[in-house]
Amino acid sequence: MRFGVIGSGSWATALTKLLTDNGQTVNWWIRNTSAIRHIQTRRHNPQYLTSVHFDTSLLSLSDSVQTVVAASDCLVMAVPSAYTAATLGQLDRTALQGKKVLSAIKGILPEQNLLLNEFLVKEFNFPVADYFTIMGPCHAEEVAAEKLSYLTFSGQIETTTRELASCFATQYLNTVINEDVYGVQYAAILKNIYALGAGIAHGLEYGDNFLSVLIANCADEMAGFLRKVGIRHIEVGVHEEDHRANYAASVYLGDLLVTCYSLYSRNRTFGNMIGKGYSVKSAQLELNMVAEGYNASKCIYMINKEIGADMPIAGIIYRILWENVTAGIGFKQIEPYLV
Repeated sequence: MRFGVIGSGSWATALTKLLTDNGQTVNWWIRNTSAIRHIQTRRHNPQYLTSVHFDTSLLSLSDSVQTVVAASDCLVMAVPSAYTAATLGQLDRTALQGKKVLSAIKGILPEQNLLLNEFLVKEFNFPVADYFTIMGPCHAEEVAAEKLSYLTFSGQIETTTRELASCFATQYLNTVINEDVYGVQYAAILKNIYALGAGIAHGLEYGDNFLSVLIANCADEMAGFLRKVGIRHIEVGVHEEDHRANYAASVYLGDLLVTCYSLYSRNRTFGNMIGKGYSVKSAQLELNMVAEGYNASKCIYMINKEIGADMPIAGIIYRILWENVTAGIGFKQIEPYLV
C-alpha cells in the first residue's frame, strides 16, 4: 500500500517515522519548500521532532498536495483541523476516488462544525467504508523517543482496519482496532477541550486534588455527550464476552488523562497560559503551535445546542476562551458542578 502523509507537524512527523521504521515508502506533503530541502539534505524535520532521522530513500517529498494524493493509495490526514478544508480544497472532486483516508486529525473542521468524514462525504462524495481513524493515547514526542505507546485504529471494515494498523505497529507501538469511527473522533475533540481546562486550573494554581476531581467529572461529561450522539461501548471496566477489555479504557479515558496531565500536551500548555492571565491571542503567539481545543470548544458548544447534553465544564471553558469570562471567575462557576 502506498501511503501519503498530508501535514508536516509533530504528529505527521511521528506517523511518518512509524511507517518508515516498518520499511513503508511514504509520499509526504510538506507546504514549506525549505523544510523539504532540509529533510532531503539533513534527514530530519527542521521544526518538529528534530531528533527523528529518516531514511530519505523511503520518502518522496512534495509541496503539491495534488501530486501526493495522486501517488498514494491511503492518505494519512495530519494537518490541523482549521486548515483541513483549505488543504483539501485544492483537489478536484474526483481526486479521492479509490483512495482510503486515515484521519489523524484530533479536531473538528471549525467553519462547518463537521468531522472530517462528514466533510469528505459533503465535498467529495467519499464512501464512509473507505474512511478510518488513528487516535491516541499517544504523544508524538514519545513516539520520537521510541517509548512504548498505543494507538487505536477505527474503521467499518475490520480486515482493512487491521491491515492499516499493522503498517504502523512496531516494537514500541502497539495497536488496538475497533469500529467506533464517530466515538473516537468526538472523544479526541472533547479531551482537547478538557485538557485546556486542566491547564487553566493549573495556571490558576489549583492543586492536584482539585485537578483529579475536575478530570473525573470531565470523563463523566464526555460520556454523557457520547451517549447523546448514540455512541456505545463507553463504559470503562466493562468487558465483552470474549474477555477483551473495553477499548474505551484506552482511547477515551487514556487519551483524556494523558492530554490533561502530560507536559507534552499543547492544549494543557495553552490552558496554563490562559490561567496565568495571557490573552487568547498572546497564548497562541507564545505556543506557536495549534491547540485544537480552542476551536473545538466553540464547535462543540454550537453542536451541543442541538444535542442537549449536560456540559457545564465544556460550556464554561468555551466562555473563558470566546466570551471574555476571566479564568478565575469561570472556574468559580465550575466548582459547584464537581462531585
